[in-house]
Amino acid sequence: MEQFEEAKLIFSDDHGGITHPLECVPGDGELVEVAPDVFWSRIPMPGKLDHINVWLLKDKDGMSVVDTGMYTPEAESAWTSLIGQVSGHSDIHRVFVTHMHPDHVGMAGWLVVTQPTQFWMTRMEYMTCRILEAQAQDDRVPNDFTSFHRGAGWSESAVLNYSSHYGSFGRRVFRLPRAYNRLEHGQHHVIGGHSWRVVIGSGHSPEHACFYCEKLKLLISGDQVLPRISSNVSVTPMEPFADPMSDWLESLRRLRAEIPNDVLVLPAHQECFMGLHNRIEALIAEQERSFELLRQSLRESPKRVVDLFELLFTRPISEDDPMIFSLATGEAQACLNYLWKSREVVRFVDSKGVCWYRVE
Repeated sequence: MEQFEEAKLIFSDDHGGITHPLECVPGDGELVEVAPDVFWSRIPMPGKLDHINVWLLKDKDGMSVVDTGMYTPEAESAWTSLIGQVSGHSDIHRVFVTHMHPDHVGMAGWLVVTQPTQFWMTRMEYMTCRILEAQAQDDRVPNDFTSFHRGAGWSESAVLNYSSHYGSFGRRVFRLPRAYNRLEHGQHHVIGGHSWRVVIGSGHSPEHACFYCEKLKLLISGDQVLPRISSNVSVTPMEPFADPMSDWLESLRRLRAEIPNDVLVLPAHQECFMGLHNRIEALIAEQERSFELLRQSLRESPKRVVDLFELLFTRPISEDDPMIFSLATGEAQACLNYLWKSREVVRFVDSKGVCWYRVE
């Protein structure tokens, strides 16, 4: 899902007010110790980001893992290498997943099958993941989904292209474990003699889990806060009138209030960084700038979702890539739903079922 995030604004250290204190970055399937008994590795994935960061935390009973990578032969090879490195010292006995996107949950089922492993996830992430697994078995795209895309202004060729992308979730996720342990906000897990508190956010996904260790001054942030790109926040055909942008902004403000600024942030992509509060403020400010651009554009004339891609993402988005086109649609729709729910824009549907937005 994060392939599209490279289309968002890339922040420099000066712009975001963050620093990257760790010079050593692991290769695929390699381990780098970032704090006592806390190890960083990378699992390869397709797309521009080309990796996900995973975290292995050593405990007296074994290793706990946070996030797993997308289910691919390359990821399986990287995990086989990692398991070989920790085997004989401590087995993997707990798998924590921050959220349900394939690059985070994709290898979880594989790890549970190959290791005597507990599986932990928040309820909404687990249930949504199970729904998407089931949806991948559909023999055609549901009519509601097609109507959603036509409403956004998709051409008939784009609607047809989407059929090849629909159901791809199931191909990128090893079969999810049929039982799980529930992560909840405020829950504590003792790993390596240190307490890690679960901090829940939403917007990028339904019930995203971060992990905060006060003693070690570490925050495993998943995709909730990333150092140089912003997380994709999308409306999907499953819930067309949702307002995930409000959820995401509220989650960022709550994270800033609950977690101190001096933590080392361990994100799902790119580098570890310090300056959490500055980064959050930069993310919020950039989103507010996007809203203002939309307001100005919609004062000039009514527009469809697809008319706003170049304004929001500063480059044309081609319908030739169904995944990128779909993610762009979802994020633009999320921005419009935010303004529509706050009654800053009005929405009307023409005779062909296409939705138009304007500022009155």
